[in-house]
Order: sequence, then structure tokens, then C-alpha cells
Amino acid sequence: MSVLTIVIALVLMFIAFKVVKGVIKFGLIALILVAAIYFLTQGGMG
Repeated sequence: MSVLTIVIALVLMFIAFKVVKGVIKFGLIALILVAAIYFLTQGGMG
């Protein structure tokens, strides 16, 4: 499940990088990274 979490985070970051502009982009990418790290430390999504 950890690989799936990483893949989902990468896809979300790619979408955020393409769609969102400006400083908000980096905040959103940081939020996605924090969420991915949280899921990984909690043992995945299951």
C-alpha cells in the first residue's frame, strides 16, 4: 500500500503543478507531501 500512496501523491502533485499557479501551487504540493507522509506513518490506507 505504501507504493500506491506514493504514486497517488505524485499524480496529485503533477496535477497541482499543471493546474494551479503562483504561490498556492507550492502550498498545495507541500500539503500533498504531508498527507502522503501521514498515510505512510499510519500504515497506509488500510
